[in-house]
Amino acid sequence: MKKYLLNALLLLIIFTFGGCKITFNGASIPPEMKSINVRFFENNAPLVVADLAQNFTEELKTRIRNQTRLTITQGDADAVFEGRITSYSIAPTAIGDNKQPTAGANRLSITVAVKYTNNLNEKLSFEESFTRFKDFPQSGLATAPPQLNTDVNRMLTEDIFNRAFAQW
Repeated sequence: MKKYLLNALLLLIIFTFGGCKITFNGASIPPEMKSINVRFFENNAPLVVADLAQNFTEELKTRIRNQTRLTITQGDADAVFEGRITSYSIAPTAIGDNKQPTAGANRLSITVAVKYTNNLNEKLSFEESFTRFKDFPQSGLATAPPQLNTDVNRMLTEDIFNRAFAQW
């Protein structure tokens, strides 16, 4: 009897998951897609940070390398990411003192305009802007700590990656 139940359970598991494709990163990249071209994202924001464009472009490439099987190429590819950083701003988000209004916290915001071209299925292509931000305490400096740029870039590339490959 135990053997019969064990076999029935095993068959149920096989039939349930046999036709499923399970991925843990949420990406659903068609098997025919083999390569992607990630072009340099220029920084066209009025407030320019010297290494922001390079760091953003490399973060997007790293996410693709780590979470897909796609080959990143400079030439013709099955898909292309291109765009530009359109906004980089630091603005006060909290008042520290009502008698003498000063910023108690600041918000770093970055906006990236992205064009994704899927050369295998044009219906999956898009052109869209993505904005992410992170708050940080007032430090007396007019610039954000360098780690904040990395954190916001990571959030932006996750949003862009999910929009292109997860189709949620």
